[in-house]
Amino acid sequence: MKTLTSSGVLARFGKALADPTRASVLMRLKDGPAYSGELAELIGVSRQVLSNHLACLRDCGLAVAEPEGRRVRYELSDPKLAHALEDLLGAILTVDSVCSCDVPECPQ
Repeated sequence: MKTLTSSGVLARFGKALADPTRASVLMRLKDGPAYSGELAELIGVSRQVLSNHLACLRDCGLAVAEPEGRRVRYELSDPKLAHALEDLLGAILTVDSVCSCDVPECPQ
């Protein structure tokens, strides 16, 4: 097993959050373990697409797969990740926008 430096950990976390599907998976897993089929349905992607994203999250060290008979349960690799996601989401939600006109192409 390899121990990462803090910049390596942040890089992996950033890679995981850079994709909306992976971010959705992480946000769902912060609430507790889930099975791949239910994750695919909740997020609105195919099982194959979800499988690729789950592999990335496992490779990043953020999620683990726990076999349960013929099914596989996924969960965050460390319970502290749920807290970190909540903190990050809170920080993002408190950022003021530059323009409040609700026009995405607004130059202001």
